[in-house]
Amino acid sequence: MDLRFTTAELEFREEVRAFMAANLPADIRDKVFGHLRLEKEDYVRWHRILEAHGWGAPSWPKEHGGTGWSPLQRLIFEIETMKAGAPRLLPFGLTMIGPVLMKYANAQHKARFLPRIPKVQDFWCQGYSEPGSGSDLASLKTRAVRKGDVYVVNGQKTWTTMAHFADWIFCLVRTDTEARPQQGISMLLIDMKAPGITVRPIKTLDGGHDVNETWFENVEVPVENLLGEENKGWTYAKYLLGHERTGIAGIGACHRELARLKHYAASTRDATGRRLADEPRLRDKILRIEMDVMALEMLLLRVATQAAGTPGPEASIIKIRGSEIQQDLAMLQMECAGPHAWPYSPQWLEPGEANAGLGGPDWAPPASSTYFDMRKTSIYGGATEVQKNIIAKALLGF
Repeated sequence: MDLRFTTAELEFREEVRAFMAANLPADIRDKVFGHLRLEKEDYVRWHRILEAHGWGAPSWPKEHGGTGWSPLQRLIFEIETMKAGAPRLLPFGLTMIGPVLMKYANAQHKARFLPRIPKVQDFWCQGYSEPGSGSDLASLKTRAVRKGDVYVVNGQKTWTTMAHFADWIFCLVRTDTEARPQQGISMLLIDMKAPGITVRPIKTLDGGHDVNETWFENVEVPVENLLGEENKGWTYAKYLLGHERTGIAGIGACHRELARLKHYAASTRDATGRRLADEPRLRDKILRIEMDVMALEMLLLRVATQAAGTPGPEASIIKIRGSEIQQDLAMLQMECAGPHAWPYSPQWLEPGEANAGLGGPDWAPPASSTYFDMRKTSIYGGATEVQKNIIAKALLGF
């Protein structure tokens, strides 16, 4: 495999860099670099800046309003935007339900939903996991019973990321209790404003509120909001998860956090006055994780230049390594912060509140939040143990 970029690819990279320098709002960039909390308006504003430039859907084909970029261009775009301090593009519409709509939805659904996603005119969330049905997703119990021209939905979803912001949820429901678990599931597109939906916050280790539990109590969903065919939802769910897992690798974020780690190590001194970057053991750890980031990027480049269609077991490999590297980077940033990272309050994730006069660098308390938040990367999108089972079945025939 030739890892050298072509002249056209290098020119594209420079185009992305120039766009970022000219168009990324400074307040959003500072929040991302400082590990401060992003609000819904930050995500929407950034998406609409990209959409106005024609880059609102980097992974979509042109016929659906996307850029038509190659997988390699999309990878370059992700790396350069994240390194520059841009927020992660919201995956729920762009890389989860969007591809499913393109492949499986009818013409009415495509015309209704796809044009609104790049501008975040519809903010989507995912209704998959339930209490007791996370890794064993096929055991989900949320029921949808057809009554005339509506489905009546009852049940509970959990870990519903950004449900408190969402306008719509793509939701797995059980429509046949007699069939095998995987064969009795359908996917409904549900308006989050429908009567009977309750969203309750779940506070995570960092004190943040990204995830929720979502309750459905006799929620009436028009039959026309069934995506694809009834009882075929498991097929759509697997297709969606392949796209989600590739994105979780977060190679752009890995590059950005590696650069932040180096900056912290170079600008922080220990009790003797020596820079942390000159401490041999920490320096070795930084060099080791830099090699890990390089190896992950090479793997992604390989997949980007060879893969076509639905992501296969390589999505699980990428997901595992990306999760581990993001966690390792957060841990090393905590190590650089030392005791200044431990006194922590969620309010310090707000602009102007970092450190609250406790002494030490302003970036130290938010490093705690990042460390805590990164614990979830090896769970969401399919736990590491589940990914290893997928790899074993696909590649080793177990």
